[in-house]
Amino acid sequence: MQTMDSFNFADKKAFVRVDFNVPLDENFNITDDTRIRAAVPTLKKILKDGGSVIIGSHLGRPKGSTDKFSLKHILPRVSELLGVDVQFADDCIGEETETKVAALRAGEALLLENLRFYAEEEGKPRLSADATEEETAKAKKEVKESQKEFTKQLASYADVYVNDAFGTAHRAHASTALIAEHFDSEHKLFGYLLQNEITAVEKVMKDTARPFTAIMGGSKVSSKIEIIKNLLDKVDNLILAGGMTYTFAKASGGNIGNSIVEDDKLELAKELVEMAKEKGVNLVLATDAKIADDFSNDANTKFASVKDIPEGWEGLDIGAESEKAFTEIIKNSKTILWNGPVGVFEFENFEKGSRSVSDAIVAATKNGAFSLVGGGDSVACVNKFGHANEVSYVSTGGGALLEMIEGKELPGIKAIRGY
Repeated sequence: MQTMDSFNFADKKAFVRVDFNVPLDENFNITDDTRIRAAVPTLKKILKDGGSVIIGSHLGRPKGSTDKFSLKHILPRVSELLGVDVQFADDCIGEETETKVAALRAGEALLLENLRFYAEEEGKPRLSADATEEETAKAKKEVKESQKEFTKQLASYADVYVNDAFGTAHRAHASTALIAEHFDSEHKLFGYLLQNEITAVEKVMKDTARPFTAIMGGSKVSSKIEIIKNLLDKVDNLILAGGMTYTFAKASGGNIGNSIVEDDKLELAKELVEMAKEKGVNLVLATDAKIADDFSNDANTKFASVKDIPEGWEGLDIGAESEKAFTEIIKNSKTILWNGPVGVFEFENFEKGSRSVSDAIVAATKNGAFSLVGGGDSVACVNKFGHANEVSYVSTGGGALLEMIEGKELPGIKAIRGY
């Protein structure tokens, strides 16, 4: 299989699927350009080789063409980062776009309009809420048929296809997976970003130095069930924290006050505890919490056992005892995966637990551990604490990363390497 370094893009047109789904403020200013910067090395390599680039991306979840989600808003920043005057196509398909693509010369770049302005990109019809089953079935069939032509048009622009959008690699969309079918194995490849993501995840999940510790935060056990089960076959230590702490605490007979809980997952929590014992995994849960009488940074606070929280109070961060336990395990690990903060880190009053976890991961990394941080909130944590450059790898993927950890096959990856 070709790689970015082995492929010569000279005199080639490359369709590069990127993830430029960046946050914009009310004036359409980019508030975080991380995803754009992440794709720059791939785009620059193609241009430096003497190739030309057709850039495809989505922005938001539009239900048709709308100025709010137009990629024209990010064009100036893309041009600035690439160091070339990137052209813009007002549509991603059609005669005018084809003409602009045909006119591209070596070293030039063209940004296509939002791919998701077309239902064919995702392959899902856009139906009214009162659509009948018959109308729904008909619409699904029609959009699937038109998706083939949509994909064919995108593929016709280029000599080579490059996927550098890890954030959408778990979607079998036209531009992330189906398009690859129009290119032979020598003319489709991963961009630098996507390859780095794959390498980082596989290093954690397959080429594991031990002890291997995973820290899973988040509010719900239900959203992490498959990940937890898969990790129980791989890790030495599994730290479960965040809001899901209180489901486990209640399942073991604790009083959790007003803390977040999934009452329908209490039996599941018990099962996961038993599963960890059977597999010899050290399952670590918070034992104490910083509690508050309101979900607010300015709430009254005190500390309590996670199993003895008074009514009217809720756990919003871990306590000193849990900090110490988590930190000791993390610092003695050689492979670390962090997905999800251990408290409401957005509030300064409840960020200490997540900061202590981040500090411990940095310390372990400096001591030779490989650390992978992924999932939007975890990435926000390391960015907030200034640790993004002090861990081994920070993933740009949310759902894609989680599905890889779950052991699922990602369509965007399989489409290129065949497995």
